[in-house]
Amino acid sequence: MKISRRSHVPPFAVMEVLAAANARRAAGESVLNLCAGEPSSGASDVVRERAIALLTSGDLGYTESMGVPPLKAAIAEHYDRWYGLDVDPARIAVTTGSSGGFMLAFLAAFDAGDRVALARPGYPAYKNILTALGCEVVELACGPEARYQPTLEQLTDAYVDGGLDGVVVASPANPTGTMIAPAELAGLAAWCAEFDVRLISDEIYHGITYGGPDNARSVIQSTAAQYLDRGAVVVNSFSKYWAMTGWRLGWLVLPDDLITPIDALASNVALCPPALAQYAGVAAFSPEGYAAAQANVEQYAAARSLLLGRLPELGWMRVAPADGAFYLYADIVASDLDSVTWCARLLAETGVALTPGTDFDAVEGHKWVRLSFASSVDVVSEAVDRIVAWQRTLQSDSSHIVGSGGVAGL
Repeated sequence: MKISRRSHVPPFAVMEVLAAANARRAAGESVLNLCAGEPSSGASDVVRERAIALLTSGDLGYTESMGVPPLKAAIAEHYDRWYGLDVDPARIAVTTGSSGGFMLAFLAAFDAGDRVALARPGYPAYKNILTALGCEVVELACGPEARYQPTLEQLTDAYVDGGLDGVVVASPANPTGTMIAPAELAGLAAWCAEFDVRLISDEIYHGITYGGPDNARSVIQSTAAQYLDRGAVVVNSFSKYWAMTGWRLGWLVLPDDLITPIDALASNVALCPPALAQYAGVAAFSPEGYAAAQANVEQYAAARSLLLGRLPELGWMRVAPADGAFYLYADIVASDLDSVTWCARLLAETGVALTPGTDFDAVEGHKWVRLSFASSVDVVSEAVDRIVAWQRTLQSDSSHIVGSGGVAGL
C-alpha cells in the first residue's frame, strides 16, 4: 500500500533516547535522564488539586474549539501582568500543546510550496512539520557570532534567493538557550512586515531566564504579541514554565487575519483541547501557580550555575550561551566520537542520558550534545560526576585529548 511522501520525516531522536533510558531504568539500572526538555517537578499542587476536583464534579465534555473562556481570559491577563499588553481573549486559541499550536499556525499561514526560514541549530519539529505540510524549509546556519539566532542579513539573502513566506524564531531557543533582545525583535518584526513575511515566534520558554548583562530578565519581557498588527503569531505552552508537559496544553496569540482560519482548522483537526487540562490550567495563573513555577526556575538557575562552574572538568570545547530555557548545548568534538555514538556509549556505560545534536542540526550536530538541566541540582551534579569520570576513561583508553571548556558569550 502507498505511504505518503509527507510522512517521510525523521523521528525526534530525543524520544528514542528517552525510551532507551526508561528501558534501562525498568531493568533496575541507575539512570539519570537529562535528555528530555521536561521539568522534573511536574504540575504544581494547585493545578493538581483543581484537576482532582474536576474529576469528581466537573463537566469534562467537549469545549469550544479555541478554548474555554475562563482559560482564554486568564491567558489574556497573563499578557497584561508580564508584558503590559492588552490582548483580546478572542485572539487566543488554546491548543493541544505547542505542537498542536504549530500545526494549526503552519496550516493557516502557509501553503504547500511556501518557503519558511528557520535557524540551524533549532527545534527539529519546526522543520519536520513544515516538510510534512509540503513547505520548503530554508535553514539559516546560525553560529556563535550571531548568538545562534537568525540575522536580518541572512533573511534578506534568503528572500533575494527565492522569496520567503515565513520565518520561525524562538526566544529562548532550543537547544541553545539564546534569546532575542527587544530591539532585535522589533527589527525582525519590521522586516517581516516590510517584505510580507509571516513571523511566528516560539515563546514556550518565556519566564525561564537567568541574570547577566546580555540576558537580563527585561529581555524576556519582549514578546511578538506586541506585533500582532504586523501579522505576527505567538506560540506558547504550559509545558515548560508551568511544568505541565503531559497535560498537552498550549496557546496561540493571533493576528486578526488568522483568527477565523485557526478556529475552523481547530474544530476539524481536534474538536477541542483536553477539557480537564484546560479547566485545571486556569489555576496555573493563580498566585500559587506562579510561585511554584518561579521556584522551579530558581532550581534550574542553581543547576545551570553548577554546570557552568564545572565546565573545566567536563572539558567541553564550546557551549552555547544558556541565556534562558534549561539546556546546555556543548561541543564534544574533542572526544573524536560523533554525538550519536557519544550519547549511546554514555548511556550504556554510565546510565546518563543526553541528546545528540543531530536532532537539532543535520550538518554540524554530530559535534554537539544537549544536556537538559530541568532537574534537581543533586541529579545534575551526579550526572556531571559520571560524565567527567567517563571522559577520563575515554582519554585513558584512546589517548583522546579533551580541550578546556569555555562559554561563548558569557
